[in-house]
Amino acid sequence: MFVGISIVTPTLGRPEEIAGLAGNLAGQSLLPQEWIVVDGADPQDYRSQEALETAGGFPFGLNYIRHGGGTAVQRNIGIDAAKGDYVAFVDDDIRLEPDFLKRIVETFQEDTETQVGGVAGYVTNQHLDPATSPRWRLYRKLGLFTTYEPGRYDYHVGYPINRYLQPPHDGLREIDFMGAGCSVWRAEVFRRGLRFDEFFSGFGVLEDAHLALQAKRNWKLLEHGKARCSHLKAQSSRESGFSVGRKSAVNYRYVFVDIVPSRSTRQELRFWLVQLVDFGSAVAACFRGGGRRTLGFVFGKFVGLFQAAMVRGQKPVKTATKL
Repeated sequence: MFVGISIVTPTLGRPEEIAGLAGNLAGQSLLPQEWIVVDGADPQDYRSQEALETAGGFPFGLNYIRHGGGTAVQRNIGIDAAKGDYVAFVDDDIRLEPDFLKRIVETFQEDTETQVGGVAGYVTNQHLDPATSPRWRLYRKLGLFTTYEPGRYDYHVGYPINRYLQPPHDGLREIDFMGAGCSVWRAEVFRRGLRFDEFFSGFGVLEDAHLALQAKRNWKLLEHGKARCSHLKAQSSRESGFSVGRKSAVNYRYVFVDIVPSRSTRQELRFWLVQLVDFGSAVAACFRGGGRRTLGFVFGKFVGLFQAAMVRGQKPVKTATKL
């Protein structure tokens, strides 16, 4: 049975990473039908395009699109262009193990009742041990969350529990949200109208979790422990510490307001308590010599807290309803 997989990769100023990903995708045991690269580079910057032309000879179709606006916008452009039965989001600094796509497609094919909408891979080099992480030890000590299960969204607090807290495993786990760095979705989810919310402009912070939480209303989401990949953590074209700090307040608030439109006073208090704890932790890191980026994050977080207080639900959520 022919299986068409459309790979969507947003990129900005990373020609070396794009060239490396090209070779990585060509080594998949189950090849994609097409690779859609959405390049947000300036009009005068042809480095990524030239890198792809130099690599050439791909064992799958290449659809190179120039379009900026940030990762949410670029991924939407890729979704609109995708022709496959499945849409995979793979960032330019992700490297998939050779059987990554094969394992995930097998999971979809075993889902005879068509309940699974998306499957996330396991990032092998980003495991975070909650027993040694000062941040997560503090969270537990203060009892900030009602769940600490990795990959779950705490609807009482408005906070996603970091999926990387999950130790390596070989099975399938149900989750509430997943990132867009190495994940595969049924194309049907998007054919029902679901898209990344373009509220999340520029460098993405939580836009992937927001999309997944909307899909979760009608679909099951899984993490596949044997579908593995690694993250190179490329530093080029990264957003400033100030911007990330601001978005860590504003974007988290937007997701909470949009996903949980009816909130109690207790839920509101818990959300703001977590934000203040994060702000205090960042300030403490500055005093410990955190550097200019950490200082920028602190100022961004400070500004973001005020801006987050103004965030309101902006429009009805598009849901991916199964027919």
